[in-house]
Amino acid sequence: MKKVFLFAAGCLLMFACNNKSSDQTGAKDSSAAMAAEPKTPAPTEFADQKYADMGKKSAGQMESGDMDGWLSQFADSARYYWSGGDSLIGKAAIGKYWKDRRANVIDSIKYSNQIWLPIKVNIPQAPPQTPGTWLLAWSQVSVKYKNGKKLGLWLHILYHFDNSDKVDQVVQFIDRAPIIAATKK
Repeated sequence: MKKVFLFAAGCLLMFACNNKSSDQTGAKDSSAAMAAEPKTPAPTEFADQKYADMGKKSAGQMESGDMDGWLSQFADSARYYWSGGDSLIGKAAIGKYWKDRRANVIDSIKYSNQIWLPIKVNIPQAPPQTPGTWLLAWSQVSVKYKNGKKLGLWLHILYHFDNSDKVDQVVQFIDRAPIIAATKK
């Protein structure tokens, strides 16, 4: 009886070992088939860190008053939007507005608590969205105006880059009411 029991146990063990190897072979076959299939890109993914570095450099140029350096990041056809719906169209208009603000309205500006998140949008989630590389930025801003008034605020900006790594679209989310009040003479 012991011999029959040992024989049956041995057969079961061999059968179990045989099933495992066929399962493992099947798993290898399916993973090889999956690797051969073309992958569709994720709707969004992290972009190169160089875009965050470009954003940090841009903030430093704005702080120091290097408006020509700051403006060099823009494409000629760039668009600059505020969350209130107003906008600047073209690098020349953006340059004229910000150079005037920096020279005649803003005495100093300082960014702190900055967060920079570069992302690549492969598949827009809604029709008006622009695919490509975006830089999302959040920061706390302290501004001193030429009239002596000071203002602290939180700022959220989106930068879109064209194929030449130039900014072709900016969306700035900010409450401009306190800025307008602080800049009144």
